[in-house]
Amino acid sequence: MKNLFKMTLVLVVAALTMTSCDCFKKMAKNPSAITVTCTPDVLVLNNGKVVADIAAEVPAKYFNKTASLKVTPALVYEGGVTKGNTLLLQGEKVADNGLLVKNGEALSIKRHIEFAYKPEMQLCDLVLLVEVKCKSGKCKEFTLVNANTGAVVAGKTIENADAAAAKENGLVIAKGINTLQADLDFSEAMQEAANNYKRVTTVVTKADIVYKINSSKVAKKAVETEALNEWKAGVEANKANDRVAQSLYVNGYASPDGPEKFNDKLSQKRSETGLKAVEKLLADAGLKIDAAAYGEDWEGFQAAVAASDIADKDLILQVLKMYSSSAEREKEIKNMTSVFKSLKSEVLPQLRRAQLVNSADITGWSDEEMVAFIKEGKVSTLKLEELLHIASANNEVAEAALVEASKSNDARAWNNLALVYAKAGDYAKAVACLDKADKSVAAQLNNNYALAYAAEGDVAKAEGYAANASAEAKALVAAAKGDYATAAQTLKSGYNAAIVNLQNGNLAAAKQCIASDMSAKADYLRAVIACREGDVNGAKAQLNSAVSKDASLKAKAAKDVNLAAVK
Repeated sequence: MKNLFKMTLVLVVAALTMTSCDCFKKMAKNPSAITVTCTPDVLVLNNGKVVADIAAEVPAKYFNKTASLKVTPALVYEGGVTKGNTLLLQGEKVADNGLLVKNGEALSIKRHIEFAYKPEMQLCDLVLLVEVKCKSGKCKEFTLVNANTGAVVAGKTIENADAAAAKENGLVIAKGINTLQADLDFSEAMQEAANNYKRVTTVVTKADIVYKINSSKVAKKAVETEALNEWKAGVEANKANDRVAQSLYVNGYASPDGPEKFNDKLSQKRSETGLKAVEKLLADAGLKIDAAAYGEDWEGFQAAVAASDIADKDLILQVLKMYSSSAEREKEIKNMTSVFKSLKSEVLPQLRRAQLVNSADITGWSDEEMVAFIKEGKVSTLKLEELLHIASANNEVAEAALVEASKSNDARAWNNLALVYAKAGDYAKAVACLDKADKSVAAQLNNNYALAYAAEGDVAKAEGYAANASAEAKALVAAAKGDYATAAQTLKSGYNAAIVNLQNGNLAAAKQCIASDMSAKADYLRAVIACREGDVNGAKAQLNSAVSKDASLKAKAAKDVNLAAVK
């Protein structure tokens, strides 16, 4: 609470004797005074604004009937002053458009004020600037007076008062701005889009040795196909690559158009002759090759029919589903004389085979190798999933990896690049990246847009996305509005939860939220909490610990009203 003029009444009377502001001088002679209060007395940043409620009590028979008084709230900070709306008070005999103060009645005045926040305002005073106007004397026009002493400030008005004049002549009613809301780390709750990276990938290649009907003899032309030559080349290339472990198989099959027992034996013979052919083909490789027989190839039959141009293929596939017995399925298909010719000429011949299978496990680059590629300017060596993975695994190269990944216009790359910029505090750049992502990452987009806009102070936009965001994101948007009670219902641990509880006045909960966090920013919060508890020595110790881990926090603390006790 501040008492306007009352606390320095002797000085005021002495000063007013020299001012010749007759109406104002008479007001100061009254032993009562206008009392002014500001709530809060330490200002608070909320949603990009600094707000306060000012109340004043003017006693009866205090205000001179011929006086006019302009009162303007102003934030005064190093190198600047930001002025609010002026309130004009006028006595009963003044013809103007101000608030009438009747001489015989007490008057209660309440005003809500708002200032758009700028970082340089953090170390500031909220002052009241006063101008006086009387019918006679030196104050026939509105003149700035020192609100602490009443002395006239020659040549100065509220309008032309700079930071120095405002600081010297304003009545301080609140000091500093609590900017803890700005310390909320919205990037902590932003969601990364997953990648499909696997360090070891399995690549399966196949080729067929095709046989004549009811035969297990390998024809010369059956092992001279282009497909078989490519399969062999792949085996040899894998053998030369120490990152590849391959397993080779020969699987014998029979087409499902004969007796089942006969086909079982036939597939066995084909696996054996196929194995001998492959061993001869890879004679110099020295590789182990496994062989097995699988009888009638109904799965292959179904796949071949589905891929064919046979007019009634849907009917054939439906028959396959109706019967579990291979004999019944074969019988029904043969009954469909209209299609059996097509099956006999187009589908069944390709199922009389020994299938060669190479299952190769390929070990990709290690994280260390990927980081080295990026640092050496060889980022293009890496594939999309590798880039997404290493960006997630290593913060040092995340931006470079994701910039490269974004060239593919993959939504995950844009989303995750937005997180990199958000963690660096550049939320405008983060939003620009989110704008380039498509709906394939819709869940992450809703969440991350809500948080990015909340961090930028655009709560209206943030709320639009928060409806479909995570519970944590919703809580942080509530905190961005100053609704810490709602936020605390969801945020139970961590740095953001500590800030929310601290702003809520729950110091015990705030401490518990960061009990296991030994980071510099957690130490800094513990220093703030200690100050709130009146533990100055504890606050100093925590602040020293924070600064030892992050030297930049020293400059931050110097302007932090929450740590005023340790300065």
